[in-house]
Amino acid sequence: MTDLPIALSCGEPAGIGPEIAARAWEALGARLPFFWIGDPRHLPEGTPHAEIHAPEEALHVSATALPVLALPFPAPATPGRPAPENAAAVIEAIARGVELVQAGHAAAICTAPIHKKALQDGAGFAHPGHTEYLAHLAGVDRVVMMLACDALRVVPVTIHIPLAEVPAALTAELLSDTIRITHAALIRDFGIETPRLAVAGLNPHAGEGGAMGREEIALIAPVLDLLRADGLALAGPLSADTMFHAGARRGYDAAICMYHDQALIPIKTLDFARGVNVTLGLPFIRTSPDHGTAFDIAGQGRADASSLIAALETARRMARTRAATGTLSDTQSR
Repeated sequence: MTDLPIALSCGEPAGIGPEIAARAWEALGARLPFFWIGDPRHLPEGTPHAEIHAPEEALHVSATALPVLALPFPAPATPGRPAPENAAAVIEAIARGVELVQAGHAAAICTAPIHKKALQDGAGFAHPGHTEYLAHLAGVDRVVMMLACDALRVVPVTIHIPLAEVPAALTAELLSDTIRITHAALIRDFGIETPRLAVAGLNPHAGEGGAMGREEIALIAPVLDLLRADGLALAGPLSADTMFHAGARRGYDAAICMYHDQALIPIKTLDFARGVNVTLGLPFIRTSPDHGTAFDIAGQGRADASSLIAALETARRMARTRAATGTLSDTQSR
């Protein structure tokens, strides 16, 4: 069966999104067909592109031009300076991509970076970010952010909150849901029959028996015991400072971390350029490059498309895994 193309939403047009979309097409061409949803005026000058009217046309166009599902924007794109009047169209590009994936016309959605403040200022965007908006579109209550590269997969249980708020936000329900959603996704989307998860502690040395904090004893260990009783292969709570060297990484398929930097520092150290953001728990596949809009270099021809290329490649592998296992719909275990 011919692979469906991947939908790529344009993201913030004043950022590097249009540049890296063009570079990704140059690198991938017909090998990995995708179509860009956005205003063709925002692409770098001279980008070979062809407007399409249906996603399947991308399969025939990709060899010679970047397929574009045109979405007119009210204003041109000025690098580094988002236009408030374009905010609603940025949001619409995401929604259109999701609609096409849910209707079976695209294999996955890959999202270029957005600028949340620009969307809030220009369109009253009510969601903290991409992930929450996608969960809203999908009608699901809980999703999980995974960062992945060839060397490591990490999942932060709490994400964009101050470090001082992490202990209160870290609940047994949140930890359990995060682990279960990750476990199910590793089977469904990554083809790992029996996932092995390493779970970090919250405190230094995983609390050192309560001497450096009791969250491991009072909260994390009891959750892990309950999940082990359900058959999940879990190690932990572990001291985070010994989890990420090469030998340790060979012992697990994904690391569950308690807060943002505990997860993102190791993966960005190992592979800064090709990290991919994957949203787990959605009924469709969503990936994204693991970087922002980079307003400071937008329009200068300096943007590195490596993370976007990796995100598109990851989406293709995930779609093929779902197709092979017959798990094209959401199969979260609860």
